[in-house]
Amino acid sequence: MSSTVHDIRGPANPLDRLGRPLHDLRISVMDRCNFRCPYCMPKEQFHEHYRFLKSQERLSFDEIVRLSRLFAGLGVRKVRLTGGEPLLRANLADLVGDLSAISGIDDIALTTNGVLLGQHAVDLHANGLKRVTVSLDTLDKEIFTRMSGGFAAVDQVLSGIEAAIAAGLAPIKINAVIERGVNDHTALELVDHFRGSPVIVRFIEFMDVGNRNAWRPELVVPSRELAARIAAKWPMHPVSQNYRGEVAQRWRFDDGAGEVGFISSVSQPFCGACSRARLSSEGKFYTCLFATQGLDLRAPLRAGAGDADLLQLIRGTWGARTDRYSELRDELRRGEPLPKKIEMYYIGG
Repeated sequence: MSSTVHDIRGPANPLDRLGRPLHDLRISVMDRCNFRCPYCMPKEQFHEHYRFLKSQERLSFDEIVRLSRLFAGLGVRKVRLTGGEPLLRANLADLVGDLSAISGIDDIALTTNGVLLGQHAVDLHANGLKRVTVSLDTLDKEIFTRMSGGFAAVDQVLSGIEAAIAAGLAPIKINAVIERGVNDHTALELVDHFRGSPVIVRFIEFMDVGNRNAWRPELVVPSRELAARIAAKWPMHPVSQNYRGEVAQRWRFDDGAGEVGFISSVSQPFCGACSRARLSSEGKFYTCLFATQGLDLRAPLRAGAGDADLLQLIRGTWGARTDRYSELRDELRRGEPLPKKIEMYYIGG
């Protein structure tokens, strides 16, 4: 099939209307989660009777692999598996193995809350997983319980991180969403805990993803403020990006004890270099984390569409892309009520 893709993808990889290439694909393999974080899946709404997707409504592994092969033919080189919680999907390591065999895919990563990581780290690494990002907003046990919805303990996440390091998945990245008045006072504890280890802590400004997290600008702790707090205790200096379009601004400690990162989607939007596409667990193709609609690829896929037809749909959607929500956030929020955005648990962070 790879030769077929090569023959029909055209002379060049597609660019969107702002000249941005398609380079990264984030695949949600599971809409369910074993946490109930208030900013993503508040338990008051996602209760035991909430209707999640049925298994036949989610893309199968074969369907995910086929679409990933087509995306690779259009320039995708990095794939990240997300959720919900991706490790709730049975036999996920098998999917990693299949994706790692696709020509053109150079990097496969996983974002997880870490609770199940200890059970799967060895198998995931053996099947070709190269990187893991763990969502961990605080080490304070009481605040962690509140921010995870009371469904897990922080020690379980820390054990999963240690298992991933032992399995060879280092360096591990930690993603911490920081909200003013909620967990911002615990940020330095995260830095202190992981300094000098094969773990890179990255702080994410609280964003208005989805429709349920009661986002307000005053809840955002700008990265520059947090960086100043950290540098006052541990002097550090900025370092260059690992690659073009990297979302995190990197800072390295002067004493050589590692680095931290800052993802500043609110205060310093990086839409201009965004090369990320997203595929939801039920097969919708989204061109932005803040999208209000997506292209259904599952229906044509299951109706027998050929590779050429699917490639035309994907290429056409990316070619029409104009998304830059974060750059326009203030302007958009002052206007008419926004259409409902896709929820984060459908397409990952």
